[in-house]
Amino acid sequence: MLLGLGGLTALCMLLAPLLIKPFGDPGGDFDLAVGLSRVLFPVVTLLGVSGVIVGILNSYEQFTVPALAPVAWNLAIIAGLVIGVPQADTESAKLYVYAGSILVGTVIQVLLPVPWLRGLDGRLHMVLDWRDPAVKRVFVLMVPVTIGLGLINFNAVVDTLFASRLIDPELAPTAIDKAFRLYMLPQGMFSVAVATVLFPLLARLAARGDVAGFRRTSAVGLRQIGFLLIPASAALAALAEPIVRLVYQRGAFTADQTTVVAQCLAAFSLGLAFNGAMLMLNRSFFSLQTPWIPTVVALGNLALNAVLDAVLYRVGAWGIPLSTSLVNVAGTLALLALLRRKIGRIELTDTIHSTVRVLLASGALAVVAHEVWRALEGALGRSLGEQIVSLALGLLAGAIAFVGSCLLLGVHELRPLRAISASDR
Repeated sequence: MLLGLGGLTALCMLLAPLLIKPFGDPGGDFDLAVGLSRVLFPVVTLLGVSGVIVGILNSYEQFTVPALAPVAWNLAIIAGLVIGVPQADTESAKLYVYAGSILVGTVIQVLLPVPWLRGLDGRLHMVLDWRDPAVKRVFVLMVPVTIGLGLINFNAVVDTLFASRLIDPELAPTAIDKAFRLYMLPQGMFSVAVATVLFPLLARLAARGDVAGFRRTSAVGLRQIGFLLIPASAALAALAEPIVRLVYQRGAFTADQTTVVAQCLAAFSLGLAFNGAMLMLNRSFFSLQTPWIPTVVALGNLALNAVLDAVLYRVGAWGIPLSTSLVNVAGTLALLALLRRKIGRIELTDTIHSTVRVLLASGALAVVAHEVWRALEGALGRSLGEQIVSLALGLLAGAIAFVGSCLLLGVHELRPLRAISASDR
């Protein structure tokens, strides 16, 4: 990782002007964009090393410290914004302090979990041995995974190009980015957590040839992700405008911008559960050591995304997130079909039944949450505190409606929560 990504980072820093050029004149200052990119490119190498460390710890089912490392990353950035940025005199200097804070935070994220590697099957040694068959195996498996992840990131580049060149160069890319950040919150909290925890188990089951256990674990992961992300999707769609207003609308961010970002968030939310399902399915294929299958699907997603962007950008900025959601749907269906061909049954009937029940319960959540929020907003007003109260109570009422509906519909995925509640008592 150090050699490969280090070389790539050095090349990107050297070619930064050429890499930034396709995006026009970002922020109205091309030289500043190039300089900031050069500060940030080393993050690529650092995250590569961090991924190896986290992968080792996860394989030993140690999840707490890797989960806390990003918290330290955020705290470093916040410290840079609160302490460092006010000390800078110019706008450019403030941005460089911000970029430097990201770099420092990433260094902390890499180093924080290192002490927990001690004692795991002996001491770690820095060795360069290309003849080790394990090294060769890792690189062979890495190639399609790397390509697939690159294609996913390239989708974002395509979206940005359509938004900045064909819609509104100032508003559209910013609106999509701000909506995407809110959209990724439940993704990171729920689907990434489920997939990360189940990945080592899936790998062990695949290595043992336990097809039944592998099938069951994959299906459980899909159902748990659906149980968590479908209601999150409903909440984001029903309360998109008050969420965006509360998080963003202050300073230079106007009500008109809130409307555009809320539309983008609602469009993103349609594909939220499918995006989580794709993450789980990709882990299943990686566990089977057949990473080329999700890579081919990612390539198809890239082509479909470009076509849909070309069609849907005409409806406005929210057409780009809608394209992403439709691509997530298509990608999930393709991965399900290919996994079924690989391992036979995938408990699809049970998963569909669970999904339908969760959809109905999520519909109740959306209606109750929206109506409670609207009634409270009308009664309380729109100061910051009043917005927090009306939105929080709306979400709480929606959550109660969701849990009650799940109990009435017999949603099995509610059992772990009921078990936790019973143990607390």
